[in-house]
Amino acid sequence: MLRVKNRALTGSNISPEYPEAYVDFFLLFVLFDIFPENQPLTDLSMHNYHKYLAITPLEESWGFYVTTVGYSRTDPNQVYPHNQEHPLTHSFTWNKGRILNDYYIIFISKGQGVFESALSQPTPVTAGTCFFLFPDIWHRYKPDEGTGWEEYWIGFRGGYPDQLMNKGFFSAQFPLVSPGLNDALLSLMQKVLENVRSGTPGYHQVISGITLQILGLIHALSTHKELGSDVDEQAVEKAKFFLRENLEGSLDMKQLIRELPMSYSKFRKMFKQATGESPNQYHLNMRLDKARELLNTTNLNVTEVAYSLGFDSVFYFSKLFKKKNGISPKSYRTK
Repeated sequence: MLRVKNRALTGSNISPEYPEAYVDFFLLFVLFDIFPENQPLTDLSMHNYHKYLAITPLEESWGFYVTTVGYSRTDPNQVYPHNQEHPLTHSFTWNKGRILNDYYIIFISKGQGVFESALSQPTPVTAGTCFFLFPDIWHRYKPDEGTGWEEYWIGFRGGYPDQLMNKGFFSAQFPLVSPGLNDALLSLMQKVLENVRSGTPGYHQVISGITLQILGLIHALSTHKELGSDVDEQAVEKAKFFLRENLEGSLDMKQLIRELPMSYSKFRKMFKQATGESPNQYHLNMRLDKARELLNTTNLNVTEVAYSLGFDSVFYFSKLFKKKNGISPKSYRTK
């Protein structure tokens, strides 16, 4: 991606890997909407994204407010952390670590690494793990060089989070919890990011509510192990998680099966018994639900929505959308 001074045009921070000479050329593509069909503007949204939110007295009086959100992918052997993308108050190195003023939830959806704090020993972190950062407590973390990782995070503060933490629902002495590769958790994390990206009036209060829901779900999944103890249920949940992480294209069934300890025929039967749909149909419906959400919460046009979700033909996308929703995507946007 390109570095530009007006970040409002891109919706995310831009890496400095391209020279500034390309900026004007890039802006022409943005302003006149002339991206080629196989590289729509919406492809840019799939890159790392974060935002630090401006807090007003209204958010403070709400009692629970989000200060920052983000998603980041770190490839194997890539330098970590990406300090150039963050303010100095949030930058750190492995040797020095850092101290923050807010609470943080960090969810690792892929890869593995290590976490350490002033109150906890170095602890391995695997996919499906959340760890919490607490105000005024030194910490550091990093992905393994051989695997990298993908992380979602939410920073928050307020009187109500203080009450939750002080009552022992989450502990600075035991900051790692293991909700697993839970589809509902991933969906909520993504909803927070989508609300921030859309910038709909009042989204601050909406994302504080979603964050509270995330805290409740993490607590339930990590303390009530019976919720995910069945092996078949775990496989279905892992598959749903995989499908949600791959909404932008057609389903790679071979890759999915490699993630599961069973044959495709057994998995397909088990998945359909649990969801009422085949994996392919379930994935298609997730993509169409996502399309409806994008039409509701963004300014992307129908073509951009279709290509962002991996549909090669806008006509085919519109046909499927109308079959599922009883209305064309264009009419749905304007209703």
